[in-house]
Amino acid sequence: MTNPHSMNTNKKLKFTRNTWFLLIGIIFIASTLRSPLTSVGPLISSIRDSLAISNVLAGFLTTIPLLAFALISPFAPKIARRFGMELTLFVSLILLTAGIITRSLGTTPNLLIGTFLIGLAIAFGNVLLPGLIKLNFPLHMGLITGIYSVSMNLSAAIAVGVSAPLSHNTQFGWRGALGVWALLAFIALLVWLPQLKNKKSPNSLDVHLEKAKSPSLWRSPLAWSVTFFMGFQSLIFYTTSAWMPEVLKTQGISPDSAGWMVSLLQFAQLPMTFIVPILAGKVKDQRWIVAGVALLYLLGYGGIMAGTTALVPLFMILIGIAGGAAFGLSMMFFSLRTRTPHEAADLSGMAQSFGYLLAAVGPVLFGLLHDFTSGWTVPMLIIIIASLIVLLSGLKAGKNTFVTPE
Repeated sequence: MTNPHSMNTNKKLKFTRNTWFLLIGIIFIASTLRSPLTSVGPLISSIRDSLAISNVLAGFLTTIPLLAFALISPFAPKIARRFGMELTLFVSLILLTAGIITRSLGTTPNLLIGTFLIGLAIAFGNVLLPGLIKLNFPLHMGLITGIYSVSMNLSAAIAVGVSAPLSHNTQFGWRGALGVWALLAFIALLVWLPQLKNKKSPNSLDVHLEKAKSPSLWRSPLAWSVTFFMGFQSLIFYTTSAWMPEVLKTQGISPDSAGWMVSLLQFAQLPMTFIVPILAGKVKDQRWIVAGVALLYLLGYGGIMAGTTALVPLFMILIGIAGGAAFGLSMMFFSLRTRTPHEAADLSGMAQSFGYLLAAVGPVLFGLLHDFTSGWTVPMLIIIIASLIVLLSGLKAGKNTFVTPE
């Protein structure tokens, strides 16, 4: 049966003025999807001491957005079909800006409420952008996914690196260091405005055709493998972002340097978030990429556990390469393992719902185990176990097949 999008594929591949505006909009939205979250890690101790909260509650500052991801992700494709992807993403940017401002007001309730609003807003971008890319750039998915991934991780790297200096060396304090990211969200909102007049009808024939022939992904073993791969690589990322600065500080590294070490990890991700989606789109079997990811995770985190301070930059680079490859590959799995943009959005929603629910456990459990053991060895074992699950689920997800039959 002919794909309903195939008749206008050539039109979508022409980089017209509108296409460039769309690509720039995607880049700016991507830049808001991690920076409001990764900016928290280097500031956890300042927030904890200022508001007199526990390590467990501090861990929830990373976990709350993940719970919001899990809550909204299954519904994001349905909302986008009802109101259109363009309008849905625009409203999510308004919500994101409001959430960042609320979080920065400086009280514990505002901190928690704002963090939850941020998670709700980011969930829409997480889920909808892969489907938007598959729809508008069907033969450039690897390239555009790479650009989208680099934009997300570059802003995340900058955020984790500048948060502590902004808090400690300026009048901003931790509140201002978190609040400054509202400016980026507002700029993204303005850049996305032209897409509202290009809004496609959410009730188009294409959507109804895809919806009618798409079976439930929740009964697909391959969809679950993609979900576990997405979830556990996310658990590793968010747990590391939240707690690695604290782990490094106990090894004698200064707070500012600890933040920059995690920033180094983020920068090490960048080449792989660009290269791996392109590479994954050109090969039929991605299992060898998965094996390399797991090996580098184990080497990097094993080195941190060994406590060799002099080699911390090397370990951060190894973890960053693995994390960038894992993230880029998980984004590509949504397109590579599906047949249509609708399926890609649904698989993205499933993987990011259940996957982020798994990821949400990481930061809280990490902080809880640290409180119980007064050390970091037992908490670090969580990441080692997660790395092994990434390997097992990725070996299944990397096979050249689709989540639904013809």
